[in-house]
Amino acid sequence: MKTVFVTVGTTSFDELILKMTTTDAVQALKACGYERLVLQVGKGSVLPAPESCPDLTLEVFRFKNSISEDIGRADLVISHAGAGSCLEALGAAKPLLVVVNDKLMDNHQLELARQLHKESHLLYCTCSTLTDTLTTMDLSVLVPFSPAQTTHFAHFLDKALGV
Repeated sequence: MKTVFVTVGTTSFDELILKMTTTDAVQALKACGYERLVLQVGKGSVLPAPESCPDLTLEVFRFKNSISEDIGRADLVISHAGAGSCLEALGAAKPLLVVVNDKLMDNHQLELARQLHKESHLLYCTCSTLTDTLTTMDLSVLVPFSPAQTTHFAHFLDKALGV
């Protein structure tokens, strides 16, 4: 069953979770052939009920010891722009769509997403452009992220965070 896994990491990103369960987003996923949606909602206050997405099989959880299996089973990972979540999905060689939380101040997440997009490792958007991105995305343009690039990634993070 073609699966999308959405992760917000250890934070909360209710806007993303709400957007993923809208009729428009669900229809965009269905049009791409996805049948199953797994939402890792973290500390958020939004916990969608399975019947909130009648056109997809919906699974929801807050936290697990590891999300590696969920990432491994996914055909597409949609993630907040946290460095750990991005690296885990890219390291698993999964197509990655990063949704930047544009409500955050001092948004280093946007810098990270832009850089990895520039290198063709991921696609990125905000919640306001998510449905359009799901409708128009071409995952075939993505280039695998090699483990050798983690040093480059670490240097970029240090620079972005001012370390």
